[in-house]
Amino acid sequence: MISVNEAKKIIQEQVSPLPPVQLPLLEAAGLTLAEAVYSMIDFPPFNQSSMDGYAFCFDSWKNNAALEIEGEIAAGSNTTKTYSSEKAVRIFTGAPVPRGMDTVVMQEKVTVTKNVVTIEDQHIQVGINVRPKGADIKVGELALEAGSKLTPGAIGFLTGIGITSVSVFPKPTISIILTGNELQVAGKPLAHGQVYESNSASLSAALQQIASPEIKVFWAEDNLSVLQKTLEQAINVSDVILLTGGISVGDYDFVLQAAENCGVTKLFHRIKQKPGKPLYFGKKENKLVFGLPGNPSSVLTCYYEYVLPALQQLSNQIVGIKKIEVPLLKSIDKVAGLTQFLKGYYNGEKLMPLGAQESYRLSSFAHANCLIVLDENTTHCAIGEKVTIHLLPE
Repeated sequence: MISVNEAKKIIQEQVSPLPPVQLPLLEAAGLTLAEAVYSMIDFPPFNQSSMDGYAFCFDSWKNNAALEIEGEIAAGSNTTKTYSSEKAVRIFTGAPVPRGMDTVVMQEKVTVTKNVVTIEDQHIQVGINVRPKGADIKVGELALEAGSKLTPGAIGFLTGIGITSVSVFPKPTISIILTGNELQVAGKPLAHGQVYESNSASLSAALQQIASPEIKVFWAEDNLSVLQKTLEQAINVSDVILLTGGISVGDYDFVLQAAENCGVTKLFHRIKQKPGKPLYFGKKENKLVFGLPGNPSSVLTCYYEYVLPALQQLSNQIVGIKKIEVPLLKSIDKVAGLTQFLKGYYNGEKLMPLGAQESYRLSSFAHANCLIVLDENTTHCAIGEKVTIHLLPE
């Protein structure tokens, strides 16, 4: 067996970002830019009013307390008419400020009498309420650097400067292979000796949190030939393959042999941890293969600790879940020799270890928002002692 840190280091060293792809901007939301993006236009593309009010030439107004109103300009107007610099124009938010005018007074700070506007703003300054052309960004300037995440704000910003597609690191395609003759589809009657299959549901839900674009689910009976064919099929269509169950050393555990028969290079098998000791990681060319334990709690724990960072690395995103140190509300005892991941609930101040910690029980995971991480050498944590937790994605 290897340590948790050794296993994570192996994964980190073996995983490289997927080749970039060109995608329409909206389809790239949440992904990471593979190339820098430069503005195609000045933004705003013209001197723009930020208020409903009256546009005028500041210097001309200083010599004329009142200005005659000559026409109006609404948002979207494409007029190029030149107005007299000694007059004012009724203008609305978002409209282009006409040539020869440089200032806008808001409509609440004027008096209008017989088509003449008198400005009553004692604090008026030249250029106020006008968004200058190119104030946000100028044509050819850097909009977003390579490596930037395409957040909703970034998508809106790029759309506003005319960008329609970008080069990004894609999200990996994923196959889930379920093994175990005892598994039954939820909703169907259970025969004696059967249990409802839940690993595909928990894994699919976890993958949806990172907006994984394509998830395929395969069922394979406990038969080496069947599992091998299923694994070959999954490797052909996916970047990452997650097998659940069949990874231990029992008579009906065929994942190790099937992976070897498919040409997968084993990089590690068995970690000094609880739960998830028999975790397997292998690679065939650029395809990643994870053999997860069959017990539902072990599956989710291994997903968050090992699979999720690999998926983030494939998409060239920030790797890992948030780690903080918080005080315990209840003492914990454990045996030395294994790193232990316990389900916990953190209320923003203190941490409560949950019950039902056995690897077959998901009831505690249903309430958990973090994993408590106790290293190999730890045997006791007292009430109030600070421990490391990994906050689970929401």
